[in-house]
Amino acid sequence: MGRPTPESILPLANFADFGLCRPILNALTHEQHVNPTPIQSQTIPIVLSGRDVLGVAQTGTGKTAAFALPILHRLAEAPRAPLARTCRALVLAPTRELAAQILERFEAYGSELRFRSALVIGGVAMGRQIKALASGLDVLVATPGRLVDLMEQRAVDLSAVETLVLDEVDQMLDLGFIHAIRRIAGKLPAKRQSLFFSATLPPPIAALADKLLADPLKVVAKAVGSTPDRIDQQVAFVDSKEKPGALAAILSRPELTRALVFTRTKRGADRVVRDLDKRGIEAGALHGNKSQPQRERIMAAFRAGTMPVLVATDIAARGIDIDDISHVVNYDLPNVAETYVHRIGRTARAGAAGVAIALCNSEERPYLRDIEKLMKRPVTRVELDRGSREASRRRRTCRDEH
Repeated sequence: MGRPTPESILPLANFADFGLCRPILNALTHEQHVNPTPIQSQTIPIVLSGRDVLGVAQTGTGKTAAFALPILHRLAEAPRAPLARTCRALVLAPTRELAAQILERFEAYGSELRFRSALVIGGVAMGRQIKALASGLDVLVATPGRLVDLMEQRAVDLSAVETLVLDEVDQMLDLGFIHAIRRIAGKLPAKRQSLFFSATLPPPIAALADKLLADPLKVVAKAVGSTPDRIDQQVAFVDSKEKPGALAAILSRPELTRALVFTRTKRGADRVVRDLDKRGIEAGALHGNKSQPQRERIMAAFRAGTMPVLVATDIAARGIDIDDISHVVNYDLPNVAETYVHRIGRTARAGAAGVAIALCNSEERPYLRDIEKLMKRPVTRVELDRGSREASRRRRTCRDEH
């Protein structure tokens, strides 16, 4: 038999059809995963075949399972004790939250398997991480910066990596991790499988893929500009000084249960939280300047619902995977249209409906035009009553604002 080709690897409609081992299928049943998502049905057979993958997929499409399940299956089919300081599978992620979430999924899907895993992230002491690496690992999930730190201390040896996963690569490049990724790649064995996932594929990422992947099969889970039909998208045109009041009104809506608010900067997130606190609305800020214990406390409160509003930057929000976010608010519109699509995809998940509201000032109107051009559809205009700040659903045509 020759090497698998795109035509010979067909997507499957049921997890049982992939040939995954029984312990993994049992875990999927426990996790109430019945049918694979498009990215899973396309990717899992390719990974099991041994081919490299270049995946275009956004958060919320189920791509963690798309690489975690076949990796765990391989580990189960060929168990062996890893050598000291080595790992068999290495997963790189841009943020601490996303890295922790990925490891959590590995442990859930592998709950009936015996394998060693660890998390290597910044913001916490290295001692435990060095100790976990000392005896060798099957799965290591890491952020690039901390992994390089441990490489410099000779606490980790990457020469035995069988599978490399780079997740959310566009954000890793935005964070300036390109040099760290290149240093890590230089220590990996030439013979390995590489899986590469990104929400977008601009030229720098395509160039990186050419260097790290060997004849990959490309998987596109969804068009970059597409959004779930269940998201009610709205935009309100307000001056910058009116945004705090407008946000407070939106967050006071009785139908809102849990809201994710996006700001462009870390300072902006802190400023919004302070203003909401003055208005009696409990919220927390999540961004890179927060310590790891702070980030964990904020995320725990948001997941539990004791703090219904989370204000975050795009980078920090990459680790948020919560199904029951009823509202996403773009306090600041992003200047990259694809980022808007990525943001609002945090609501209307797991079959639920959701609302995405953008507050747009005069300087941000070009961003809105780019967003609508990408999605090939208008965003519903809503007006804010000047007195009560309650949104009234008055639809306008695109021509009114262009």
